[in-house]
Amino acid sequence: MAGKKGYAVYLIPGVILSVAIIVVPLIMTVYTSFTKWNGVGDQKWIGFDNYTRLFEDELFWSSFGHILLLIVAMAVVPTLLGLVLAAVLFDYVAKKFSNRWASLFRSGFYLPQVIPVAVTGIVWGWILHPDYGALNKILDSIGLSGLARNWLGDPKYALYSVMAIMIWFQLGYPIVMFMSGLQRIDPSLYEAADLDGASLWQRFRKITVYMIRPEFYVVLVTTTIAALKIFGQIFVLTGGGPSNATLVPSYFAYKNFFEKAQVGYGSAISTVLTVIIIVLAFVFLRLQNRAEKAGA
Repeated sequence: MAGKKGYAVYLIPGVILSVAIIVVPLIMTVYTSFTKWNGVGDQKWIGFDNYTRLFEDELFWSSFGHILLLIVAMAVVPTLLGLVLAAVLFDYVAKKFSNRWASLFRSGFYLPQVIPVAVTGIVWGWILHPDYGALNKILDSIGLSGLARNWLGDPKYALYSVMAIMIWFQLGYPIVMFMSGLQRIDPSLYEAADLDGASLWQRFRKITVYMIRPEFYVVLVTTTIAALKIFGQIFVLTGGGPSNATLVPSYFAYKNFFEKAQVGYGSAISTVLTVIIIVLAFVFLRLQNRAEKAGA
């Protein structure tokens, strides 16, 4: 018992930092969401007025519509595609060529995760520029100039362009997680499947997917939360435009905080977003625990 109490001492710095950096600002944000405040001077208590305004705000609802599409681009597609690619690298490339080649491809897919967001945003802005962008130049050179677009400047294509970029950006994380999970699978399972004449698809469906369910849930939870919180990429690529076509809740809160000096309203947006993230994380964890109990 004394040993357990001794270990608790080492948790104190982390707990203090968590309270100072997360809990206290969260409480202050929630309180501010019930006030009218421009960031300077006294706060005026207005109760639920910010929330009433929020739920009647068309921009707020459209920003969440955009988030649903970004969840598809940042969570659903990378998770499913990453699962397939990880299985191919682990069960085919590593065996047919070598582990070094599999590691090389894995590192290549993960590279966008370690490049600063500002750098990737600027580079993609150059690639998709309507006048001198590489994508339109390539389309011109192969006789498909009719497909050239103002990818980030046209409301019809801006959000879909951001989605494509986010799939590229997010794909490496699931691959690394799933390949890590695949390494703990007993090789004898694959050997037995080979002896039984199982195809690559059968090994993938019956062994791979079943054995890495914990990693699957972790990836889906973290990427969904990342999609809900997305800010940096939107800030660099489009600034929420054009015509609010790529506006997301986090950037909507930022605009009200700093551009419009409506801190109370921005705090209400942030509070609602935080509640949604907490609820989704709780639901995912419950589903994971239920799946683990069912498979036990």
